[in-house]
Amino acid sequence: MEEQIAAPELSDSALPDPMRVPLPRWVTAVLTVAAVVLLPWTLWLTFTLPSRHVTPHYDVAWVGFDVALLAAFAATSWCAIRSSQWLVPFAAATGTMLVCDAWFDIVTSSGPMERFEAVLQAAFAELPLAAACAFIVYDAEKFRQATVVRYAATLRRLRGR
Repeated sequence: MEEQIAAPELSDSALPDPMRVPLPRWVTAVLTVAAVVLLPWTLWLTFTLPSRHVTPHYDVAWVGFDVALLAAFAATSWCAIRSSQWLVPFAAATGTMLVCDAWFDIVTSSGPMERFEAVLQAAFAELPLAAACAFIVYDAEKFRQATVVRYAATLRRLRGR
């Protein structure tokens, strides 16, 4: 006589919560410590950094950043074309880099004309592109959450509940 093994019953509490991202506890601890340490560090920098600093590698810093931004745009575009699961992380990184680019362009500009150009670039290029990247992240996350909810509902229906 063959013995049948019943499938284990899954309760609703065993289903993944679509609103939570499962992370190891240490990740939260590390991020919390970083946030706490950043406050005194920022205060220390506020009172100790000079308002003017000349560096021989200013051009290398900006060119290097723009090359990284180019790579981020290329990766985001490639992921969008291929409908890759990596689209959201790349769009988030690209959008963040665009906001940083706008910020540093404005605060490092010298003179009213250079600042005016930096504000125009931020208002009509960098920030709108960052907003487009944010929309990609927002929309994809909304889709992922809806998919998890639909999957959980389908699983409940299949179990006969």
